[in-house]
Amino acid sequence: MSSIKHYASGHFLPDFRNFGVMLRILLGVNLCVLTAALAQSRDIGEWMGRYVGMAAWAQPLLLSDLVLLWLSARIVQRLPARWGQAAVILLAVLSALLQFDFWRFMGLENGGWPRGARVAVLTALTAVGLLLYFEMRARTFTPALAEARLQALTARIRPHFLFNSLNAVLSLIRSEPRRAELALEELADLFRALMRDHRDLVPLADEIALCRQYLDLEKLRLGDRLDVMWEVDAIPSDVEVPPLLLQPLLENAVFHGIEPSGEPGTIRIGFSRKGNELRVWLVNPSAGGAESARGNGMALSNIRERLSLYYDLEARLETREETLPGGAREYRVLIVLPCREPAP
Repeated sequence: MSSIKHYASGHFLPDFRNFGVMLRILLGVNLCVLTAALAQSRDIGEWMGRYVGMAAWAQPLLLSDLVLLWLSARIVQRLPARWGQAAVILLAVLSALLQFDFWRFMGLENGGWPRGARVAVLTALTAVGLLLYFEMRARTFTPALAEARLQALTARIRPHFLFNSLNAVLSLIRSEPRRAELALEELADLFRALMRDHRDLVPLADEIALCRQYLDLEKLRLGDRLDVMWEVDAIPSDVEVPPLLLQPLLENAVFHGIEPSGEPGTIRIGFSRKGNELRVWLVNPSAGGAESARGNGMALSNIRERLSLYYDLEARLETREETLPGGAREYRVLIVLPCREPAP
């Protein structure tokens, strides 16, 4: 089962295939180069000239290292933490020495091996500094995992849903006992899902099944006022997504979109895959107002924070409210995730 992507459990090496990790490495190395150029300069003009010269040397090395780290990410992650860190440092030093030797061969570098040793030491120190940063960040995230789990649980089914569902079931016990029994089973399954460990990604099929159960229970209460349309393209059902990704949004759609209007309404949920991205979208009627905005905002903030914990900068959540030609309003949510296949 895949877990939060920044760091494997008990492992302080980042996922070098993660866009956020790669961006931090780019920024970190360039900051080091900028600082080194400043330390060797007497004024601003000389500083920028030195930075350009040093960056011309560092950027090809940095980009090649990022490609190598991306290709070897799975292998490095399988090593014990310290061995993995040592492998990353060794890779950086060897690639720096190879580039230094190539530039000497091409006549672009006049220094001898003492200068090469200096390059190796500076590269190793930069790699160690970045690895220490990622280790500190991993340790910082450790308590956040438990907090994220609690937040996922409190992105919760609202108490009013539980009470309303139980009342709806009670009304069916005499007239339709079999239907009441099935509704109670679905309610139990729903709450079991809420109590799981929310650090692990789950198959998309499981998330859809959970949402269908939730909507079936709401439909039991709202009847014909609630209509649901699912649009699912050819997406492998075992693609993994964060748990409770859609349920808080569906709860908001019912609570702020369907219930206040008193009229029948449709919630549309769709999934599509575009390259390595999974797109999840949800559309529901909007009653507008401050209460609706506040309720939606709490759920959206929760989901954004959990997406950041799972995917760093690789996922995004977009919302907008539209006024249709007839004057009705719709609330639209789009979630874009990297397509995570289950771990072998």
